[in-house]
Formats: sequence, C-alpha cells, structure tokens
Amino acid sequence: MDLQLIRLLVDFGLMVLIWIVQLVIYPGLCYYKIEDLGKWHKIYTQRIGVIVGPLMIAQLVVTIMQLMQVQNLYTWGSIIIVLITWILTFLIFVPLHNSIKPDESCEEITTSLVKKNWWRTFFWSILFLGSLILKISDYNF
Repeated sequence: MDLQLIRLLVDFGLMVLIWIVQLVIYPGLCYYKIEDLGKWHKIYTQRIGVIVGPLMIAQLVVTIMQLMQVQNLYTWGSIIIVLITWILTFLIFVPLHNSIKPDESCEEITTSLVKKNWWRTFFWSILFLGSLILKISDYNF
C-alpha cells in the first residue's frame, strides 16, 4: 500500500469522525440528565480517545514521512494544518472536555465545543480533500 493511499484513508477517517462529533456527539451532550452527563462523558472521552488518538498519530507520522520525501505546497501545507489540529485539540478541546463536571449544566460548554469545533472540522475536511485530489491526480484516466 502506498503512502498516499494510507494518508487518504487516515484523513478520511478523521474527517468522518469529526463530522460525527460536530453534528451528533457534541450537540447531543446536553440531552443527558445532568447527573448522568459526568459519568457518560468520562466513558465517552476514554472510548473516543482510543479511536482518535491512533488516527491523529498516524496522520502526523504519515504527513512527516511525506514531507521528508518531497517538500512542496501540499506537504508543507499538510504539516502546518496537522499541527494546527493538534494545537487546537490539546490547548482548547481537552481543557473544555475537562471542564465538564458531574451535576453541572453543560449548555455553555457544549455551545463552546460546537462553535470552536468548526475549525477542526474545516481543517480535517481540507486535509481529506487535498489527499483525495492528490490521489486522484496519480491516476491517468
């Protein structure tokens, strides 16, 4: 399997995941009873971490490998966007998730998660579209 195909699959996985988080998971958090949210949120963050963690690491590793092979607009742009998603995740979203507490209203935090998450949704969608265009251009139709 070539590196660009691996990259395309990882980018696709992260894009699908972030759209599910954006449209279903984050808006759905406030449908839990306040006393159940803290318990569910702890389970959710552990489970989603098992999925998103390896995908983000794989994306970073593959992007670095591509950059080491070729330095062009695509590879430099990709590494910059990947690093931005890491920064957003660990400086904004991890603290926001950590601020969800049992027995406290989540509406303000959920609204913040949804608003701010549009940036990650945009960046991961751009990464996928770039990978898709590059992969399609590899084929001579």
